[in-house]
Amino acid sequence: MAKKVKKSDFISTGTVAENPRARFDYYIGDTYTAGLVLTGTEVKSLRLGHANIRDAYGVIEGGELYMSNMFIAAYEYKGYSSHVERGNRKLLLQHKEIVKIINSLNRKGTTLVALKLYFDNHGRAKLLIGLGTGKKLYDKRETAKERDWNREKARIMAH
Repeated sequence: MAKKVKKSDFISTGTVAENPRARFDYYIGDTYTAGLVLTGTEVKSLRLGHANIRDAYGVIEGGELYMSNMFIAAYEYKGYSSHVERGNRKLLLQHKEIVKIINSLNRKGTTLVALKLYFDNHGRAKLLIGLGTGKKLYDKRETAKERDWNREKARIMAH
């Protein structure tokens, strides 16, 4: 028998999942906060923190934006229906933002990347997305060097 879920285990506000590789692999330009169209079991699973957005990317279907390959685990205590774990989930944005993002995505080398999945103060699931262009290998090395130097500098300043 599975462990009983207590109300204190649920996330009411705050971060559910982050994508730390996004800023390492991409130069992130504009960022947007988008709502998500979710089913009940998806929201319950998110409230338990069972999500992964590392491989998520944006796609255009019929003039609308969807987040593809975003993993939300199946809810353990579901009734007769569940959801697809890695499905396309519709992003809720203003029309001007959608047009701007679609125009950016039509340019070569631009990708819509998921940065952070969280619940806002009203308890709604939100996704922080960014328009990114891929980094070359030498750019990634430079980012790693800069991160190491900042860490070393903080150590020196502490002593």
